[in-house]
Amino acid sequence: MQSLEEKYKKEIVSQLMKELGVKNALAVPRIEKVVINVGIKEGVSDKAAVKSASQALAVITGQKPRIARAKKSVAGFKLREGDPIGLVVTLRRRRMYDFLEKLFKIVFPRLRDFQGLPTEAFDGHGNYTLGIPEQTVFPEVDYAKIDKVRGLEITIVTNTNSDEQGKKLLDLLGMPFKKG
Repeated sequence: MQSLEEKYKKEIVSQLMKELGVKNALAVPRIEKVVINVGIKEGVSDKAAVKSASQALAVITGQKPRIARAKKSVAGFKLREGDPIGLVVTLRRRRMYDFLEKLFKIVFPRLRDFQGLPTEAFDGHGNYTLGIPEQTVFPEVDYAKIDKVRGLEITIVTNTNSDEQGKKLLDLLGMPFKKG
């Protein structure tokens, strides 16, 4: 069985060249990176929450997350500039394709009442953002080690500026969009 990266190089590039009328293989739409975000509102008061979420995200992605810090102080949220408010992981190349393959083939089928992803979540530049309500749907996460169920935001960044081309690329890669 071939990996998602091999499938892209061997089958999808030639198919997109024909459909889009592109002569050069380097001009074909491709995925640049995948960015995974986790918000940690209790990170200001509880350093253990940041550590726990960081470990869970590292297990899911295979890469150590970067701590996102507050850029401004907001008195209403009891937030000071520099306080940890989230975690960010940027995946590229091999890890990116491995993560997407796991997402398409293992995680989405495990989601309860999953009917497919909406096609409206493109940003106008060919990038797609989706939210997963809990990190426990990933097979690597040990439920006993989770202190709190947190959601993830996943952004798939493409090199195209067209939503149609981005959707076509993700569709060919196997992303389960809603039918109709």
